[in-house]
Parts: sequence; C-alpha cells; structure tokens
Amino acid sequence: MTSVTAPRSRSTALILTAVLTASGIVHAVKPQVFDPVVPRSLPGSARLWTRASGYAEWGIAALLASRRTQSIGGVVAAAFFVAVFPANVRTVRVVRKRGALAVVIAVLRLPLQIPLVLMSVSAAQANGRR
Repeated sequence: MTSVTAPRSRSTALILTAVLTASGIVHAVKPQVFDPVVPRSLPGSARLWTRASGYAEWGIAALLASRRTQSIGGVVAAAFFVAVFPANVRTVRVVRKRGALAVVIAVLRLPLQIPLVLMSVSAAQANGRR
C-alpha cells in the first residue's frame, strides 16, 4: 500500500464520522421526520427504531473517529448503510404526499448509499496503514 492511501483512509473515516454524527443529531432532534419511513415489518414502534438508528450512528461515528477502532467502524458502517437502505427506498413512497421535489430528492438520495458503503470499506481497510 502506498503512503498516500493511509491518510486518505483516515480522511474518509473522519468524513463518515461527521456525516454519521450529524445524522444522529437529526434523528435525536427531529425523530418525527424519520418515523414514517421505518419499515412497518419491523417489530416495535417506529420511534424506537428511529432512536436506535440515531444511537447506532453515534456509536459507529465513535468507532470511526478512533484510529484503534477505525477498521471495525468501517465494517460496521458498511453493514449499517446496507441495512438502512430499505428505509431509504420507503422514503420515496412516503414523501409522495409532499410533492414532486420531495420525491426527486428521495430518489436521488438512493444512489448515495453506494459511495457511503465504498467509503466505509475504505475506512475498514485502514488496519496496518498508520
């Protein structure tokens, strides 16, 4: 591996840390925004899943923020981004009531999961490149 890869991996981990921290804050402050997109097939209340998702984002951000746990944080982040994809798909259906712009934004958001997963994999590969 080149010496350029390690700083890039660290930068990627820190970007993901910021994204996940911010998203966790939004889940905590405005949970009503996320409640409608929680898949109904999940047991328990939508609010429980909204809060749990926000807490998970903070936990993953903490793993990514530390060099010692960055690799495991990257693996967990990739799994998390894949796991929440069904809620992102459901968002497209839920926001139809809000108009065309909301639907366009929701649809355009779907492919963003791909770079988030790829960034997470990059962060996970940091082991031994410090």
